[in-house]
Amino acid sequence: MVKYFLGQSVLQSSWDQVFAAFWQRYPNPYSKHVLTEDIVHREVTSDQKLLSRRLLTKTNRMPRWAERLFPANVAHSVYILEDSIVDPQNQTMTTFTWNINHARLMMVEERCVYRVNSDNSGWTEIRREAWVSSSLFGVSRAVQEFGLARFKSNVTKTMKGFEYILAKLQGEAPPKTLVETAKEAKEKAKETALAATEKAKDLASKAATKKQQQQQQFM
Repeated sequence: MVKYFLGQSVLQSSWDQVFAAFWQRYPNPYSKHVLTEDIVHREVTSDQKLLSRRLLTKTNRMPRWAERLFPANVAHSVYILEDSIVDPQNQTMTTFTWNINHARLMMVEERCVYRVNSDNSGWTEIRREAWVSSSLFGVSRAVQEFGLARFKSNVTKTMKGFEYILAKLQGEAPPKTLVETAKEAKEKAKETALAATEKAKDLASKAATKKQQQQQQFM
């Protein structure tokens, strides 16, 4: 049995901008699991479509229960092929991705179609489909459930990474990551605490001075 995913996303940027950002997605703060990317083939067809194939290397950390089933020397990186067809005349881009190692453990196949949003021509919509399967006897269902959950988590990271790169390309301030937000909050808390301490010291000093002056008046 295969686990199926279907999702629809919208990027509030034009198709041209999304197309340009697609090739510049890595690195970004949300893609730390992407280690390498290489273009292995590219051509322009007679009908002016751009065909590309990329090889991506990503980290592939297994859940703890799965690590017990495999030797320690099993590679923790996964190699992914990505084929893409860009049709600039109709403003569509279709991508197909699948892993070429660990296929017996888990195979994840994805198909995405990028096109102009039907409600807003300045936006881009993404239709995303995925199929997760496993050939492991006895634990295939658990592997598929894990793979589908991880895929959904990675989709969220992918969209945030896209928005980050689009903001940079458009000269805007990229959205801050949770780590950056937490760091800023921590620094602001330190500054607030320091200011409160200094204010407390100042009030204590003024109170001591006032008390001393009052004592001198009664002498």
